[in-house]
Amino acid sequence: MEWDMSAPAATGPLAGMKVIELAHIMAGPVCGLMLADMGADVIKVEKPDGDDSRRFVPPAINGESAAYMMMNRNKRGIALNLKQPDAVTALRRLLETADVVIENYRMGTMEKLGLGYEDLRQINPRLIYCEISGFGRTGPYAQRGGFDLIAQGMSGLMSITGEGPGRPPVKPGAPISDITAGIIGAMGVSAAYARMLQTGEGQKVDTSLFEAAITQTYWQSAIAFATGSAPGPLGSAHPLNAPYQSFRTADGWINVGAANQRNWERFLDVIGAPELGQDPRFANNHDRMQHLGELEEILNEKLAGKTTDTWLERMEQAGLPAGPVLNILEMQADPQALARDMIVGLDHPTAGHVQTLGHPVKFSETPANIRHAAPVLGQHSRAVLSEAGYDDAAIDEMIGAGAVIAQE
Repeated sequence: MEWDMSAPAATGPLAGMKVIELAHIMAGPVCGLMLADMGADVIKVEKPDGDDSRRFVPPAINGESAAYMMMNRNKRGIALNLKQPDAVTALRRLLETADVVIENYRMGTMEKLGLGYEDLRQINPRLIYCEISGFGRTGPYAQRGGFDLIAQGMSGLMSITGEGPGRPPVKPGAPISDITAGIIGAMGVSAAYARMLQTGEGQKVDTSLFEAAITQTYWQSAIAFATGSAPGPLGSAHPLNAPYQSFRTADGWINVGAANQRNWERFLDVIGAPELGQDPRFANNHDRMQHLGELEEILNEKLAGKTTDTWLERMEQAGLPAGPVLNILEMQADPQALARDMIVGLDHPTAGHVQTLGHPVKFSETPANIRHAAPVLGQHSRAVLSEAGYDDAAIDEMIGAGAVIAQE
């Protein structure tokens, strides 16, 4: 059965790109998601029991995993049992005409199927082969599997996250290395695609969770290179500028970006504390960083006297960068998030009307668009195989043999 979800046509800058996504859970699917939002036709190939994120429940909406639907909107779905030769043959046929393949299997898995980079470039020299792994395909850790938590720890990221020295290690609340690896992968694919359009030659794009997490340490790595010392956690504070962090108010928290000297002076005017401008401990950014603990204590006491909204209104009037600390539901209802189309509604064939996040890049001439919800398992198997040249009888035979899973 095919569902008519009345999806609009792709309008993004990558419209016309054909992507085969052989990836599961998060990093690879984020890469496919970015490309799909920008117009690519992303065909997600799942195993017979589906992407593991289909089982990340609760929460579920009418039986469909919320996690899976978030990561796989805008994609078409086909389910293949790659333990069967006919399924491998079908996948190879799809790859013969693809522009991009994304895979995040363990090293050597694709080669065992005869679908490694060297195999595929023989049948499709234009193919861009994107590998997203735990540690990359070279180096002493190339054979290791990888998870977000492991990459965050080994990258140094967890050593700079948390409330302060001596506290247990803390990871950021979001899976930073997974998401960043997917975004970096999409950047690499887009760059390789531009070159392919010029030269007709594809290439391998290789990135990892480890490298993605390392890229989040730019400031702290700069400090370590310059000083020879490893910086530690600072809570919400900045490693190079102060005050630039969260402060307690009468009813919650507020983030204040008063790091440069002009904003520091504006900040003192707003909170009515001109005496701090004359205090030698806080005369300039260097001094404020040297006395950050004392500064935090004083400013928390000052700001605790009024509500977050009161401070925000005064800081906005003064042109001082500031903002509330919102929870996820508050963010989703924020007028700026709504105005920027970061909250989007979609109709799913079984879950009904669901919400997802919008695309973060706005193009003036070729806008990205969120066209349709994530597929149910095998939703587009028939259509995709038909486009690859299989007739109904051949598709029926593969379904009957268990090589293909399709929604009937």
